[in-house]
Amino acid sequence: MIEQEIGRRIKEIRKQKKIPQEKLAEMIGISPNYMSALERGSYNIKLDLLVQIIDCLDITADDLFRDVIKNGYVNRTSRLSDEVASLPQDEQQRIFEVLDALLRTAKRK
Repeated sequence: MIEQEIGRRIKEIRKQKKIPQEKLAEMIGISPNYMSALERGSYNIKLDLLVQIIDCLDITADDLFRDVIKNGYVNRTSRLSDEVASLPQDEQQRIFEVLDALLRTAKRK
């Protein structure tokens, strides 16, 4: 999930800076196909490659990761909510009881 958010941000920033995908791939020494896969979130980006992308786009890590983590959590929450909704009512009730107990415990810390 987070790979897709990072890829989305890379693509968004690259387009804002009017850098063709092929050019960015060339700048960081990877194939255009691999660059496309990274932007789709098909692979985990290795740290050294991520640093190269940040440098080539002339941005900070903050620029890249803005909203990535937040959106990742929103997507995860939405996915979990959908999965719970697809369960029988008694299973949903059990999950909510456990979640309520976990939340109460977390708030006490």
